[in-house]
Amino acid sequence: MSKSRKGRTIILASASPRRREILENTGLRFKVDASDYEEDLSLPLPPRALARYLSQEKAKAIAGKYKNAIIIAADTFIVFKKHIFGKPHTAKEAERMLRTLNGKKHAVITGFTLLDTGNHRILSRSVVTQVYFKKMLLKEIRAYIRTGEPLDKAGGYAIQGLGAMIVKKIEGDYYNIVGLPLNALMNGLKRF
Repeated sequence: MSKSRKGRTIILASASPRRREILENTGLRFKVDASDYEEDLSLPLPPRALARYLSQEKAKAIAGKYKNAIIIAADTFIVFKKHIFGKPHTAKEAERMLRTLNGKKHAVITGFTLLDTGNHRILSRSVVTQVYFKKMLLKEIRAYIRTGEPLDKAGGYAIQGLGAMIVKKIEGDYYNIVGLPLNALMNGLKRF
């Protein structure tokens, strides 16, 4: 069932199993309809604005399919020294990212958008969490990459999995690192 208490359909515009699990844990009933919007991390926007923009475009890409729904879309990436890291698609890319972040602090930014297809109201926010990596040996980085977990994860790691072992500490919302800043999202949904 995908109707909320007031009969509104909630749509999660994401194929991410992590986002789905976070939203399921709230008790909300929703439907998943992954957006096919192709994100471009090279757009000339500041990181927080870029995260909001990408999440808005993901929401808009599927909004036309629903008459009276609330669309939830999100985009997560890493920022380190003004460089944006998305998802590595090869082991070589993952190693480059993890070696760069090794023993250092970086920011995880998630932009999310709530779009009401009934009245076309849009709310977009971005949330930043600081993540501090432990110092790892190259053989530890390569062993982690061999697990396959770093592929297709922003920054090349999954804090909810084995990647937790390379994180020394965080400052901010844990769920933001996983891909959906739960507190900010729920506050936004209250406004809808």
